Amino acid sequence: MDISNNTYHIKIWLLGICLCALQGVAQNTASNPLIYADVPDMAIIRVDSTYYMSSTTMHMSPGVPIMKSNNLTNWKLIGYAYDRLVDNDAMNLENGQQTYGKGSWASSLRFHKGTYYLSTFSATSGKTHIYTTRDIENGPWEKHEFAPSYHDHTLFFEDGKIYMIWGAGEISIVELEDDLSGVKEDTQQVLIENATKPIGASVLLPAEGSQLFKHKGKFYLFNIAWPRNGMRTVIIHRADRITGPYEGRIALQDKGVAQGGLIDTPSGDWYAYLFQDSGAVGRIPYLVPVKWVNDWPVLGKNGKVPKELNLPKNDSLIPGIVNSDQFERKSGDAMLPLVWQFNHNPNNNLWSVSERPGYLRLKTGRIDTLLTQAKNTLTQRTIGPESSGTIKVDVANMRSGDFAGLAILQQKFGQIGVSFEGSKKYIFIRKNEGDGTFISKIELKQDIVYFKIRCDFKKRTDKAYFYYSLDGKNWQSIGGVLQMQYTLPHFMGYRFGLFNYATENVGGYVDFDYFKISDKPSY
Repeated sequence: MDISNNTYHIKIWLLGICLCALQGVAQNTASNPLIYADVPDMAIIRVDSTYYMSSTTMHMSPGVPIMKSNNLTNWKLIGYAYDRLVDNDAMNLENGQQTYGKGSWASSLRFHKGTYYLSTFSATSGKTHIYTTRDIENGPWEKHEFAPSYHDHTLFFEDGKIYMIWGAGEISIVELEDDLSGVKEDTQQVLIENATKPIGASVLLPAEGSQLFKHKGKFYLFNIAWPRNGMRTVIIHRADRITGPYEGRIALQDKGVAQGGLIDTPSGDWYAYLFQDSGAVGRIPYLVPVKWVNDWPVLGKNGKVPKELNLPKNDSLIPGIVNSDQFERKSGDAMLPLVWQFNHNPNNNLWSVSERPGYLRLKTGRIDTLLTQAKNTLTQRTIGPESSGTIKVDVANMRSGDFAGLAILQQKFGQIGVSFEGSKKYIFIRKNEGDGTFISKIELKQDIVYFKIRCDFKKRTDKAYFYYSLDGKNWQSIGGVLQMQYTLPHFMGYRFGLFNYATENVGGYVDFDYFKISDKPSY
C-alpha cells in the first residue's frame, strides 16, 4: 500500500473541501456597488434591527422615496414622503416651464422619540420641507415648510433642541422652532468657516452634503468635497459639542465614492454609506466598512473601497426597486406600485388602470412637441450592469400627430414607438443627440405592437439598443445605438418611460398591456 499516494489524495480532497467552502462564503457575501441603480444622496437610519433609507428623485412625482432593509444589503421601496412637492408651472410642466435637475434634493432622515423626520429642500419651491410621521411604512406624513431653502442640510436633535446644519464651503447651524414652523431668531451661526480646507485650496466642489452623527459623546460631520484634478472626497469634522469647535480631516479618497454618513448594525459593526457617480445609470450606493481608531471613524480597508462586504448577498433589484407590471389590479391594490414615478407632476385625469382593466391608458390632453415637455410620462429606473424594458401597446385609438411608446429618458433621450401621421401609423425611433430628428420610420399596419430598449452599463459602456416586434416573439433591431450620457441639467440616471403625447389633436389614447423589466436582457 502506497501511504504517500494516499496522503496526497487526502490533501487534494481536503483542499477541494476548503475551496468549496470559500466559494460558498463568496457566493453568500455582499458586493459593491450595493445598489446598481440611481439612488443618490442617501440618508440611512436603524430602528432596532430595521434599516430605513431616503434618497433623491428630484423632479419625479411622488418624491423622496423611502426604502427598507432587514440586513443593510437588500432594499425595497415602502413609500414616498410626498405625492407632490409643490404645484407650480415648473413642477407641473406648464407654460414651457420645467424643473429637471431641481425639485427636491438631498434629504435628512431621523427617528426621535417615536417620530420619523424626513427633511429636504428645493430650489423649485424656495423652501425647506420637513415631513413627519409615527409610521414610516404606512404614513401618513405631515408636512411642515418654511423659507429659506437650506442647501444639503442635516437635521439633528440635541439637548431638547432641533438643529439644522447646512451650506457649501462655509457650514452654518440654526435652531428650529419646536413645531418645525421655521427658525428661531438670532440662533444662526457659522459652524465651520472653510469645511473644504482639508483637501487644499484648489477646489472644484466645496464641502457640502452635510450629515451629522454622534458617537460616544462626540459629533462627526460628514461632507463631500472635490479637489481640482482629483476625485470626490469624504471629509469628516469632529467636535465635543454640536456648536464646535470642529477639527477636520480627509476620510476617504478612492474611486470617487463619497457623500453620505454612518450606520451601525445590531451586532456593533459600522459602515459608511456613500455613492459614486457611475455614468448613465446614475449615482449608485456603496457601503464601506468603518473602524474606530482614536475616536475617529476610519473608512475602508487600507483606505480603499472593498468589492466584498461581510453582509448577506445582494439580491436582484427586481422587485424591490424596479419591477414588471401587467397593470392588473385587485380590490385594494394601489393604482400604481411604488416602483413607478411620473416625470414631473401628472394630470391624474389623463391616465387610468381602470378604464380598460389590465391596461394602463395614457390619454392626450394638450399639444406638446418634445418628449421632455410631455405630461404623464411614467418612469422606472434603469438598472446595471444590464437591463431591458419591454412593452406591449395597443395604438388603435391614436389621433393624427400622436406619438406613443417606450423611452429611455434623460436630456439625451431615445424613444421608440408609434407615430400617427395623416392616415398612417409608423414605427419610429428618435434620438435626442442634438437636433432630435426622427432617424427611422417603418409603416405599421396593425394596432398591437411590441417595443424593447436594452441598456448596457458595463464598465460605463452606456449604450442603448432599440427593438420592435409585430408578434412579441421575433424582434428586429432598429435605429442603431444611443450613446447614453449623464447630464447635469437632468442630474438623474436614465429611466425607462412610457409616453403618449399629441402634436396636433388632443383626445387620443393608447393602452399599455404590460411593461417588463429584466436584469438579464435577451438580444
